Amino acid sequence: MLTTHLVIALVALVVIGGATRVMEAGLACPDWPLCYGAFLPGRQMNMQVFLEWFHRLDAFLVGLALLSLLALSLWGRCKLPSWLPWVSGLAVGLVVLQGILGALTVTGLLASSTVTAHLATALLLVLVISALDQGLAGEEPSGPLPPWWFPLPVISTALVLTQCVIGASMASQWAVDQCFSSGELCGWVLRHRQFAGAASLSVFALAVSAVLLIRSDVPIRALALSAAALVAFQVTLGVLTLRAQLHLPSLTIAHQLVAALLMAHLGALCGRTLRAWRPASSSMEVSCG
Repeated sequence: MLTTHLVIALVALVVIGGATRVMEAGLACPDWPLCYGAFLPGRQMNMQVFLEWFHRLDAFLVGLALLSLLALSLWGRCKLPSWLPWVSGLAVGLVVLQGILGALTVTGLLASSTVTAHLATALLLVLVISALDQGLAGEEPSGPLPPWWFPLPVISTALVLTQCVIGASMASQWAVDQCFSSGELCGWVLRHRQFAGAASLSVFALAVSAVLLIRSDVPIRALALSAAALVAFQVTLGVLTLRAQLHLPSLTIAHQLVAALLMAHLGALCGRTLRAWRPASSSMEVSCG
């Protein structure tokens, strides 16, 4: 399914972007949207140029796929859920914003605020498309969910996304490096660690609630437990990354990969919850007059 492939492509896009930053390849292509004035910079190609070039290529392909999804949702609006064109349009808007931020990242010489907004927008895209995918695919909810459940995935998602933005701001300023070397920007590192506790507890509470109180929907239980496992792994990676003082790029890249996977799981959880709240039959267009 197109939306499932889009989720995978967006997670890959976040990871490639993380690798580009860690390898200090963000300015490997000095111009935009081309690279050294060409679509494929053969003579200048090295590992750093390849990372930046491939990151842009993946973003371009994702943009085309999202435009295709919007076109298909408009073409088949008589048979598809009525919310699909609106959500697809939102995703296209986000990918346009992402492209603008990508250009500003290069022309602004990796300004911290732009780099942070670039990653935040990518994670929002993962969240939206994952929720959309779950809203379209999979088995129908097997029973109603208790009313108190509905705000829980939204709260956890908001806290985790905020934590990711704090982490992105910290990383874009190279705060860990500066904290260890000169004692500067340690406040960002401390803020990231402190907020991690609230975000982690919210996801763990979500998983416990799903296991103990939601016995009628297996996919929700599985998604909540998977999100909790990803949080535990993410905390471990964070500790290891700090202990290694960022000298192991693989840890930093893995940290960003798990963040993207966590947003995908929470997005799917939100999509599944909304689907249970609004059955498929009530979200279809009855006719196209």
